Amino acid sequence: MEKMGSNSEKSDKKEKRKLGGGSSIAKDILDNLRLSEDEVADEDFQSHHEHVSRGEDEEEDVPEESDSLEDESDSSGEDEGEDLEVEESETLEDENDSSGEDEGEDLKAEESDSSEDEVSPRNTIGNVPLEWYKDEGHIGYDRDGKKIKKQARKDMLDAFLASTDDSKNWRKIYDEYNDEEIELTKDEIKIIRQLTRGKTPHLEVNPYELYVDWFTWDGKGHPLSNAPEPKRRFIPSKWEHKKVVEYIRKIRKGLIKFEKKKEEPRFYMIWDNESAPMEKASQRLSHIQAPKQNIPGHDESYNPSIEYIPSQEEINSYQLMYEEDRPKFIPRRYERYRVVPAYEKLLREFFDRCLDLYLCPRTRKKRINIDPESLKPKLPSPKDLRPYPVTCFLEYRGHSSFVLSISMEASGQWIASGSSDRTVRVWEVATGRCHSVWEFDEPVQHVAWNPAPELPILAVVMGQEVLLLNLGLGTAEEQEKVKELLHVEVHAVPDETGDNQSVVTWSQHDKHDGIKLKHFKTVSLVAWQCKGDYFTTVVPSGDSRAVMLHQLSKKQTHVPIRKFHGLPVSAIFHPSRPTFFIATKRVVLVYDLKKIRLLKKLQTGLREISSIAIHPGGDNLIIGSKEGKLCWFDLDLSSQAYKTLKNHSKDIMSVAFHRSYPLFASCSDDCTAHVFHGMVYSDLNQNPLIVPLKILQGHKSVDGRGVMDCKFHPKQPWLFTAGADSVIRLYCD
Repeated sequence: MEKMGSNSEKSDKKEKRKLGGGSSIAKDILDNLRLSEDEVADEDFQSHHEHVSRGEDEEEDVPEESDSLEDESDSSGEDEGEDLEVEESETLEDENDSSGEDEGEDLKAEESDSSEDEVSPRNTIGNVPLEWYKDEGHIGYDRDGKKIKKQARKDMLDAFLASTDDSKNWRKIYDEYNDEEIELTKDEIKIIRQLTRGKTPHLEVNPYELYVDWFTWDGKGHPLSNAPEPKRRFIPSKWEHKKVVEYIRKIRKGLIKFEKKKEEPRFYMIWDNESAPMEKASQRLSHIQAPKQNIPGHDESYNPSIEYIPSQEEINSYQLMYEEDRPKFIPRRYERYRVVPAYEKLLREFFDRCLDLYLCPRTRKKRINIDPESLKPKLPSPKDLRPYPVTCFLEYRGHSSFVLSISMEASGQWIASGSSDRTVRVWEVATGRCHSVWEFDEPVQHVAWNPAPELPILAVVMGQEVLLLNLGLGTAEEQEKVKELLHVEVHAVPDETGDNQSVVTWSQHDKHDGIKLKHFKTVSLVAWQCKGDYFTTVVPSGDSRAVMLHQLSKKQTHVPIRKFHGLPVSAIFHPSRPTFFIATKRVVLVYDLKKIRLLKKLQTGLREISSIAIHPGGDNLIIGSKEGKLCWFDLDLSSQAYKTLKNHSKDIMSVAFHRSYPLFASCSDDCTAHVFHGMVYSDLNQNPLIVPLKILQGHKSVDGRGVMDCKFHPKQPWLFTAGADSVIRLYCD
């Protein structure tokens, strides 16, 4: 019994030494194998006593076999001994396995083993991970498509007790793919042992077979030494010798020339000419051109012209200047060159020049060579954006002073103008004929035609009065309606704050057919609402009644907005919504007239606003300033300017949009009017397209004033301009 225990311990040690390269399954099998060897030893001991009872001959054979096994296990260093040991131990294990069972049971086990080899895996899920079935009650599907249910898991304690009771537990492994235990056959165990020992898996393969040389060496010559040939055995080529002689003759005759290596100087000038070679950059200092001095002019000549020589008064005035403002050189005249004295500051200027060159920072600034034309935005050609006004077609002459304001009739047949000569004139657009003239006591500051075609009414601003004038145009029915609208009894509109002062006084005009609105201060502007019933007046003062709304049909006046910072400059209505725009000197305020509340505040960034105009769509606004800048605002985009254009050199007096064409214009005191293409797209993701088209000239400057007002024709791409030279010009395409 002690010998059998020592044999099992030795075999365990050998198995541990030979387990290094095996798989994890083989290691688990061998661990189970070590546990079962003790049982095998007990069975051998029992069989030993059975042999003793049968006879003494068999008793003597068993220790001899065990002794031989011990001797063979000790000789583990040789390969042949190891093979014998494997065969002997396998025969012992086979006897131990068959000692407690009948031959019939062995046959059944072998039949079952062979049947397991033939049966393919029942699970048909393929390469699908089993983790996907972790939360399911099955692990896959068989060939018939039926679910393979999971087996009930045993408790760890129950599994351990079952493994101790089962003598063949060391042969079993768990197949996770089919969720079942598989019992390894004898051949499979032999293959695993061969793999763990680093040998071929099959015993019938002999790794040490005799080498068969398939190459025949008889009669094959082979050198005794593979050393390279010595130089003394080298035979020069005759053709190469002739070629070398030919090259030598060409070099002697000068037919072949070699470039001489240039000797680089050890020292060189830092400030050298532009023709200096660029190889100096390799000497750690790049070439930088020295700053050039100004070329002397005629005043530095020894015999300059008389106009360059200053008088004594000018020389005395130099003494009163600051030292940095005085001229460094005063020209003098000499008859001959030899009479010119030495320059007293020559050495000082040379020294300063050397300091400038010495102390100049030798740094190279990298400049990107970019074509300035490539930085300009790609805009369409003006030829593709026609029609737009180009040339002056007609002039309307008749005023004797500045034409301060013009206004177009809704149909485009008539145009009205107001001048500082205290007259209002109505012109026929097509012929340039003056239809009628109205004279007043004060200069006319502003005129505005009613936008309703059936109401030929003109609003005229003169000092503190606003006159709604009946022009006498239209049919008889329209004239009756106009006379009915322009009839009013004298009444004063009191201030809503409770003061005794009146906001405005409505009365009938004495001389002309119309209504007179008397304000408390000078009025600068009047603007109509698109339907022609409401109009607004602007009084440029800090009073709460600076901006007023008037209703013509009811002869009423309201002051809806009383508190806003700054002096009002202009005011306009939205073309379709109840929205009101008030422009102060710096900002534009957008109000809702229904709720009387501030909607938006547009920050222009301008010094002083002069005029505003709104796009017919109502979502874009242009603002002119007295510094020559024009701002385009997209009301849906931001409260900041979308584009700021600086095209005029003087104050912009007026800006205007065309009702139907994508055009807008601005006029200035520089006697020019600029026409732009301004396309507004219905797609909100696309920005408006602004393209400068034409600069219209022709007006003359009078007292520093140029073009005072500009308006577009309501139907044609024509532009009317009113100038300080008392002329109205029509520009056509």
